[in-house]
Order: sequence, then C-alpha cells, then structure tokens
Amino acid sequence: MPRLRLALLVACCLAVASGLQAQDLMRYVDLTSPEMTQAEFTRAEIERLLAQAHGSPLDLSGKRLSGLDLSGLDLRGANLRLARLNKTRLVGADLSGASLDQAWALGADFSQAKLVAASLLASQARDVVFARADLTGARLVVDLTGADLTDANLSEVRGGADMRNQSMGLIRAVLTSARLDGAKLVRADLARAKLDFASLIGADLIEASLVGAELAGADLTGARITGADFRDADVSGAKLRKLSGLDAAKNLDQLVHADRAVRD
Repeated sequence: MPRLRLALLVACCLAVASGLQAQDLMRYVDLTSPEMTQAEFTRAEIERLLAQAHGSPLDLSGKRLSGLDLSGLDLRGANLRLARLNKTRLVGADLSGASLDQAWALGADFSQAKLVAASLLASQARDVVFARADLTGARLVVDLTGADLTDANLSEVRGGADMRNQSMGLIRAVLTSARLDGAKLVRADLARAKLDFASLIGADLIEASLVGAELAGADLTGARITGADFRDADVSGAKLRKLSGLDAAKNLDQLVHADRAVRD
C-alpha cells in the first residue's frame, strides 16, 4: 500500500505539468484496480460519520470513495487529499473550502455542486462534470481535460501557473478540449493555462488573466472579454467571433499567432 500511495502522489503532482507527462504517468497507475474503482465506505457510513462529526469537517484523506453516490451531502471543509473519487456522484453536494489536492476524480459528477474556495491542486479530474457548479475563488491547478464546465461559476479561480515554483515542470490548469460554454470566469487567473480546443462560447471573461494561455483551436464565439488580459496568449486557429468588449480588452496587440485566428 505505501508504494501504491507513493505512485499516486507522484502521478498527481506531475499530472498537470503537461499533457504528455500526464499520459506517460498514468501508464504506471492501474485505473481498473480496486484501489481506483472500489469504495471502502457506503453512503450510509459517510452519513453516519457526518452525524458524528457534529459539523466538524471530515478527514477522508487517502480514502477510496470511487463510484459512490454522495449527492447533496454537506462536505464543507472536508479533507479529501489523495482520495479516490473516480466516477463518484457529488451532484449538488457542498464542498466549499474542501481540499481535493492530489485527488483522483476521473469522470466524477459535481453538477450543481458548491466548491467555493475549494482547493484542487495537482489533482487528476479528466472528463469530470462541473456543469452549473459554483467554484468561485477555488484553486484549480488541475488536469480537467475533456471536462464539462458548462454554465459553471469560475469567478476568481486560481488556475494560473506559479512561476516561482516550477521545479517539477509547468504546473497550471489544463483545460484541453473542456466545455466552458456560458461559464462565468470574471477575474479568473488562467495565466499560462492550457485551453487548447476548449469551447468558451458565450463565456464571461471580464477582467480575466489569460496571459501566456494556450488558446490554439479554442472557440470564444460571443465571449465577453472587457478588461481581459491576452498578453502572449496563443490564439492559433482560435475562433474570435462576435466578441463583446473587444475595445476594452488588454494587450490584444501582443497575441501570439493572431494572424491565424478566425475572426468576424
């Protein structure tokens, strides 16, 4: 068990460094093993633990919770670091202030969940569903490749790369091919985030930081970009049609591959 836990920790810590690294690391983790697919609790047992906690945050760090239906539960402030939540249903659950650092949440469903100020650092959450979820102020340095964040509230999320601490590679939000249509990203920090081929149709990017972001092939049709900073953002092949607030956006003259973007 310690060896497996170490492997999971290393994989999670590096999984968001780049798409290639994430794929290579996941080769060494058996995603079909009981460790990744089976739960060690039932919903009733989690509810019992919540009742016994009398409002104190639960410590579920490193626990196997994959496949459970925990929809609607009050998990505010819970410690879910290194937990396995693969294909877990947390629809409408309240995880405000919870730590999901280095957790595995492949294909998990957080639809309409509340994750205000939650932390997802070096987590693995490919194909996760955050549709209509509230992630206001969350730390979102996580692999969200293929995720559904339709109409989610991502205002003031912290998903930008911290350039002071990059000894293990470029650790930042990975939103490759993610769906962010109608998402609210007001003042979101997505500096150097991977948003290649992401769909941001009608998204609210007012005052968002997209400095150095990878937006190649992304669709920003109808997005609101007033005050958004696009310095050094790569928009090769990106759809920049019907943008609102274009005149008030920052550093559009410093876009990378602007001549390759698709405009009105």
